[in-house]
Amino acid sequence: MRITVFGANGPTGRLLTDQALTAGHRVTAVTRQPDSFPLRDRRLDVLGADVFDPEAVDAAVAGRDAVLSTLGVPVGRKPVRTYSRGVANIVAAMRRHRVRRLTVVSSSGVDPHPYSDGGFLFNRVLLPYVTRVLGRTLYDDMRRMETLVRASGLDWTIVRPSGLYHLPSATDYSLVEGHADGRFTARVDLAASMLDLLDDDRHLRTTVGVVTTVDNPTLMQWIRREALARR
Repeated sequence: MRITVFGANGPTGRLLTDQALTAGHRVTAVTRQPDSFPLRDRRLDVLGADVFDPEAVDAAVAGRDAVLSTLGVPVGRKPVRTYSRGVANIVAAMRRHRVRRLTVVSSSGVDPHPYSDGGFLFNRVLLPYVTRVLGRTLYDDMRRMETLVRASGLDWTIVRPSGLYHLPSATDYSLVEGHADGRFTARVDLAASMLDLLDDDRHLRTTVGVVTTVDNPTLMQWIRREALARR
């Protein structure tokens, strides 16, 4: 299959590109910084492009069989338009070139629920602060993106992971429609779920949650690891 990955130079995008190549797909990895992209393969094309550029997006989509978006921006209070504007360009290009299959990464924070294992601190303090205060502009733009995707008329799937962290290899992750009752998702499992969805028509035009059920960090471990990774 000929796949385009937007956001390919991010932590999840790199894992997704690597897994897709290992699975035998032909991959176009789209990044604003192609010189820093670490992967090389005869079935890999690295395209330097900005998702805000409709012509560049058009070139990345033409002739492909599926488009996978792992676009991401850091949590902060500044206005965010990367998800909605970027995916609007992607959807327009897919319509022009009659590419049907689209999978996009969103977040469980778009529609936050208390978690059965979350406890008071996570459910009543940390989760509301991240989704309603610290990351409000990010989650608002993800909601705009999801609305665009649902109205696209394409064969779409929206994937909502929980708190992302690192594991060296994929696990037997859990994928459910709607809200997944788990606080953490390994990036390698998020990438694996996106690839698996390409061959699974059961989740067309649905929103799914993906969570990792083994080797989860504690809340404090997750905070320390992710804070250090962003330095």
